[in-house]
Amino acid sequence: MMKLAAKDGLAPGAVRLHLAHGVPLLRPEEQVLEAMLDGWRNQQLARNLALSTINGRERKVRAFAAHADAFPWSWSSMLADEWFGDLRAVRGCVRSTLRGYQVAARLFCDYATDPAYGWAAECERRFGTHPIQVGHEWNTAVHMQECETEAPKRALTRDELQAFFDHADDEVSRVRGRGRKGWLPAFRDAMLLKTAYAYGLRRNETRMLDTADFGRNPSAWPGETPLTPVSVCGTVSAPRPAPASDTVSLYGVP
Repeated sequence: MMKLAAKDGLAPGAVRLHLAHGVPLLRPEEQVLEAMLDGWRNQQLARNLALSTINGRERKVRAFAAHADAFPWSWSSMLADEWFGDLRAVRGCVRSTLRGYQVAARLFCDYATDPAYGWAAECERRFGTHPIQVGHEWNTAVHMQECETEAPKRALTRDELQAFFDHADDEVSRVRGRGRKGWLPAFRDAMLLKTAYAYGLRRNETRMLDTADFGRNPSAWPGETPLTPVSVCGTVSAPRPAPASDTVSLYGVP
């Protein structure tokens, strides 16, 4: 059973919250690994991370364990290098995907080797060895550029954007000219596309928009026309792991 709150001064994810001290296990390797992953999950839940993020990281760590055919206390940087190379050369992972796998493995090793959680000492007592950090600066990818898309993928030019929005508007006229009911959804889609582009919204932020999110901006500078600001829900910024709410405004000069 997962325990999210600290007990007896132990941090969420500590070994004593998942394994009883001195109790022999029927399948020690498999049971300790599962307890370690459960503890890591609880540690991330205590940090208020999204379940999708936690589940994705756990799948990546399990994939590393399956590829290495070894348990975390037997992992090495050489095994990590082989896995990273296989992801890139055999499975064809792009740079950002590879870095996601590397980050997950590195964070798990940070957790497993942190003395605050006690897993290193527990593994030393049970198996005679302990986990180590397998992801280092010299064998993991570094996020150097804001955009990591491959060469065939690029941003649209102004002419292409104009053609795209014109096509969305033409679809409304075309469907309505035929006397069909589908012109309202086409009009909605055209407006959503323009709104998402104008305010720089992500997909989830656009999906959660409501009419109550729009309003006038009273703090506009004198001489400016305060165009409609939008309260964006479901956004995520770097310091905040949980979805938050921000306000994005557009300004026009008459």
